[in-house]
Amino acid sequence: MENLLKESNDIQSYLEIECSENPAEVVERIHTLSVYMARSGNMLAEAKRIYRRKVSSEIANTIINIAKEQYLSATAQNALVSSIAEDEAFLVDKLERIHRSCVHQIDALRSILSYEKENLRMTNNYG
Repeated sequence: MENLLKESNDIQSYLEIECSENPAEVVERIHTLSVYMARSGNMLAEAKRIYRRKVSSEIANTIINIAKEQYLSATAQNALVSSIAEDEAFLVDKLERIHRSCVHQIDALRSILSYEKENLRMTNNYG
């Protein structure tokens, strides 16, 4: 989980870098984001597996402890388990946002490329 968190922080840092409208830089960024998008999808699946394992384990432990001691409502049990798996849930949420950010940035960069291509076409036709 620590490796996924570190890698997600590295990707997030890249996502926060502003890109110029230079077509070569835009194309390079699209290529990099495409790799990050594929990687973050795989990382997200791994984070979800870690989260599910943690939740399953904690549910079993919680049920055993409740059976030994006293009754606890299902809502309270879920809140307890969720708080126990807070770090894992955070990683899942973070990777979902990273993955979506890659998609949105690629879409925006494609729009910039289209705009620059149209400007070049107009300049060549009228210049």
